[in-house]
Amino acid sequence: MTTPTTSTTRTDVCIVGNGAIAKTTALGFAQAGHSVTLLAPPARPAAEAPSSASAAERPWDVRVYALNHTAHDLLASLKVWGALDLARVAAVDAMDVHGDGEGGGTLGFDAFGARVGTLAWIVEDHNLNQALDAALKFAHNVQRVEGRACELSCSDEGAALRLEDGRRIECALLVGADGRESWVRGQCDIGVDYRMYHQRAIVTNFSCEKPHHGVAHQWFTCADGIVALLPLPGNRVSLVWSAPETLADTLMDESLGELAIRLGEYADDKLGALRPLQPEAVAAVPLALVKPHAIVAPRVALVGDAAHAVHPLAGHGMNLGFGDVVDLLATVREREERRAIGDERVLARYARKRKEDVVMMQLATDGLERLFGANLEPVRVMRNLGLNLLDKMPALKRRLMAHAMGKSSI
Repeated sequence: MTTPTTSTTRTDVCIVGNGAIAKTTALGFAQAGHSVTLLAPPARPAAEAPSSASAAERPWDVRVYALNHTAHDLLASLKVWGALDLARVAAVDAMDVHGDGEGGGTLGFDAFGARVGTLAWIVEDHNLNQALDAALKFAHNVQRVEGRACELSCSDEGAALRLEDGRRIECALLVGADGRESWVRGQCDIGVDYRMYHQRAIVTNFSCEKPHHGVAHQWFTCADGIVALLPLPGNRVSLVWSAPETLADTLMDESLGELAIRLGEYADDKLGALRPLQPEAVAAVPLALVKPHAIVAPRVALVGDAAHAVHPLAGHGMNLGFGDVVDLLATVREREERRAIGDERVLARYARKRKEDVVMMQLATDGLERLFGANLEPVRVMRNLGLNLLDKMPALKRRLMAHAMGKSSI
């Protein structure tokens, strides 16, 4: 039986969450000189890989991120990028987008045209979190607390959390980094607009017969959703198939060998035969557009999926979260000396900074999903023509690539 406690922790910043965005936020504030408390839910028992397994032998995560230059530069500045197992990080040197139907349109992007060394980097969830955890161990002004909050109150002095066991955390700024169904956001009575896509992202990994040459492929199939194959180190690729729910159920009932055969319709000429990696692993993630009516409240700021969730077709949901961290840290750093870090005007500036980037990504991902989900022949013809036309407009392509990479221009 747990004995209730009334101990109180006082800190500059309290971050609720335990994902990569929460940990990055904690590191950013700590390295800026603030005291930080990272509140995470109690850890679940997890099966560990055999201690004799080397990093190279560790199974490949089905959950991977296509990190852009904003994410890379932030992680590098926090000394996290160098702590990654870089042998398990793949550079994306080009991206090919394929339209639907016979003679579907095509659109290509490459690092040379973008005037950069690489477009993005594919990083496994485990690799990223392991590097963040290692960095947090050396952050002396970060305290990690396990527990669940049950009450949030805010005043002119700051925010206060009461945990289920009676402990309290008082802070000048509370950061909600607790995901799409954010408890912090709910406690602040921030309304949310949802659009359920009635799709699930089927994620798994394959080896490929032909080298992928660092090219990410994406097929807009209309009836079957959106298929993406992202490069992993070696002759391996990561699948993200945004499939309608009925098809998703079928795919999850099939073996990965059968799924590989299905993918041959798209990938055979580019990658050759696909084979499931061993041990086999697959997951399905429900997809939705989440648009909170605000990303700040008195003494509270939201980051990551708590602040926005978008369709994964562009692979930038995590990058939006890293952009939140960059802008929140900058806004707090640039505030007037007389203002507290949780000051209403400071948080309002953060909200304004994020608005354009987030709205543009929401419009782009939602608009593309609607456009390529329309099963009408005139629409199909026009969208394929549009892809081909855009592919012949280098100036506009560079602007699109700059936004995707998190740069103002290239």
